[in-house]
Amino acid sequence: MKKLFAEGIGTMFLVLLACGSAVLAGPSIGGLGIGLCFGLVLVCLCYAIGNISGCHVNPAVSIAVFLAGRMSGKECVLYIIAQLIGATVGAGFLYALFNMGAGFNYGGITAASGSYLATNVLQPGATSVMALFTEVLLTFFFVLVVLGATDEKKGFGKFAGLAIGLALGLVNIVGIPVDNCSVNPARSFGPAVFDPSAWGDFWIMVVGPIIGAVIAVVCWAAVAKAQKSIE
Repeated sequence: MKKLFAEGIGTMFLVLLACGSAVLAGPSIGGLGIGLCFGLVLVCLCYAIGNISGCHVNPAVSIAVFLAGRMSGKECVLYIIAQLIGATVGAGFLYALFNMGAGFNYGGITAASGSYLATNVLQPGATSVMALFTEVLLTFFFVLVVLGATDEKKGFGKFAGLAIGLALGLVNIVGIPVDNCSVNPARSFGPAVFDPSAWGDFWIMVVGPIIGAVIAVVCWAAVAKAQKSIE
């Protein structure tokens, strides 16, 4: 239960603070600032709850950890449920903030949906295929970093959280112009609960990250095996 609570709280703050950077400060900090905020929030969370739950705060990461044999299927499902609930609560706080400031210059607006909650929807000119391919590639990179940095034998110990946070920041900087960057179905789910217009593209934010996570697991297994044979 302690692990699930940590995952729920962690995902809540990821959505509240990282998506909140777009909602509350988007016009002033831009895509680069928003991407950095995502990374910095995850760094903080890694060191706050990493020793409790592993700080997945992302269904794609939990699925990858399960496929890599580092957690049970039951625990994986419970993690995902906790993450979805946490993301919804975080998005609920953002929704409440949005409705408190009638004249505030909110950011996080998406031309395609008119959303003020930093939802994951296609940006002008982007296609579904482009967004799906982007989500697969960016999640592949992000989850590969997670698996490598947290490996018990080949990981980087106390520096793992820093690497993981930097990776999330990097993929957001690249992915925000395409679909506001997901690589995390929970991060997409929470805001979509309060903005039904985002559901049309939601499947991309689930399918893409899952495929990317699976590829990362296969790739990391191959790399780890090759390294072991060399040793």
